Amino acid sequence: MNEFPHQQPRSAAEPAPQPEPALPASVRGAVDLGAAPAPAAAPAGYPGEGAAGGYRREVSTADFQEVAQLSTQVPVVFALWARFSQQSVAFADTLEQVVDRYRGRMLLASVDAEASPEIAQMFQAQSVPTVVALLGGRPVPLFNSTVPAEQAAQLLDELLGLAEQNGISGTVEPVRADEPEPLPPLHQEAADALEAGDLDAAEAAYRRAIAENPGDRDAKLALAQVHLLQRVLPLDAATVRAEAAAAPDDVAAQLAVADLDVSGGHVEDAFRRLLDLVRRTAGEDRDTVRRRLLELFDVVGAEDPRVVTARGSLMRALF
Repeated sequence: MNEFPHQQPRSAAEPAPQPEPALPASVRGAVDLGAAPAPAAAPAGYPGEGAAGGYRREVSTADFQEVAQLSTQVPVVFALWARFSQQSVAFADTLEQVVDRYRGRMLLASVDAEASPEIAQMFQAQSVPTVVALLGGRPVPLFNSTVPAEQAAQLLDELLGLAEQNGISGTVEPVRADEPEPLPPLHQEAADALEAGDLDAAEAAYRRAIAENPGDRDAKLALAQVHLLQRVLPLDAATVRAEAAAAPDDVAAQLAVADLDVSGGHVEDAFRRLLDLVRRTAGEDRDTVRRRLLELFDVVGAEDPRVVTARGSLMRALF
């Protein structure tokens, strides 16, 4: 479970915040970074990038009322996720697979809680993932953390039974999604390598993409993500954290924990740890920590406000 940053209420006249830039399509979902190290899986995509014809609809403040009205026909399951939490993104994908099994007897409403904070506030979401169903416009809390797919299916079965008891037994048509644009050849090569679990081949493909086009921002972001995967996958989280706790000035141990924190969505914890280490080190050690921070800035995204804040703190720590 990842705590959701506090959002101040925003008037309807103010524009919605722009969502955080996505990771390149060829690297998205390569592994569940919030889970224990495991072989790389096939790219799964951020919410809304699955195959056409499912029962998942991306919902924002603009169309919330329209979707909420469907709860008089079928249960509408609102799943709130955020890009800073890979676990919430993966759990939304899990719910999509479960909801699709009901073939239109319920609808999954997928909400980017950072881009639509009003919806998060309406459901009193304090963390992501948060999952709340609407039945006839009335909220039915379901989850405020990830659960196994089997447990989710059991609860949704109970939700469907409750809906039928209240006369809500309709169906909805599947949601059609636009076909994604094909990836550039080297990005596709990297995606295929990730699907095969070959991170080194993916790294090589992204490096060639950057060599051919030094301005390929997506390839640079994807390469930073692949480097993080290469560092994190071999780690045993419990051992790494114990070693870091026992040796707070051990640069390698602190870098490893920071990698784990970023991969699990605890971005501010990772930045805080490394900024403190920058202040306590000098010479080559300090430069090593500085370079790792810059790499993690690339992973999270230059426009992310946490990166902007941490970058300013790094400049102050260095000068």
